[in-house]
Amino acid sequence: MYEAKNYEHLLGLEGFSDQLLKNHFTLYQGYVTNTNKLAAILGSLAAAEKTGTPEYAELKRRFGWEFNGMRLHELYFENMTRGGAPLSQTSVLYEALVREFGSYENWEKEFKGLGLIRGIGWVVLYLDPAGNRLFNTWVNEHDVGHLTGGVPLLVMDVFEHAYLLDYGLKRADYVAAFMKAIDWNVVVGRFKYNPGR
Repeated sequence: MYEAKNYEHLLGLEGFSDQLLKNHFTLYQGYVTNTNKLAAILGSLAAAEKTGTPEYAELKRRFGWEFNGMRLHELYFENMTRGGAPLSQTSVLYEALVREFGSYENWEKEFKGLGLIRGIGWVVLYLDPAGNRLFNTWVNEHDVGHLTGGVPLLVMDVFEHAYLLDYGLKRADYVAAFMKAIDWNVVVGRFKYNPGR
């Protein structure tokens, strides 16, 4: 059984009201609850040999949405910190961003630009470990657009609940606040690049 993690240490995060964050934590807790509920129901249906039913099929499809909603929120909250933590220009991740995008500034411009795409979803900087490539990716909803085998390094929520209370329709201001709150130490910790491949 999954347990919701506590992210109250983010309260006081510059650019994010405590009310917005508390609402977001509650929404995340709902994904954890629903992931557990669906896992239990699916287990019961499987034990009753009802895996061939429409009910099982629909709940199985829904499970990925709830599970990814849980995990993406965890990655999102975990890659932010009060005051932010800068990316060292001597880090292997910085060097990989420059190699892949031509410069850190090019990477940042593309990442922020994806955050302004109309619609709801996520922006994820992915590492493709098989090809040693980095990609900025738009993930629609929670379960559509992920790169198979990709490792999410940096996750930004661009559903309205992540910014509407504080920024209204000014999503660009939210994206700017998010960029200042990134904990690059966490992001670098997720990065496992093998330049010999």
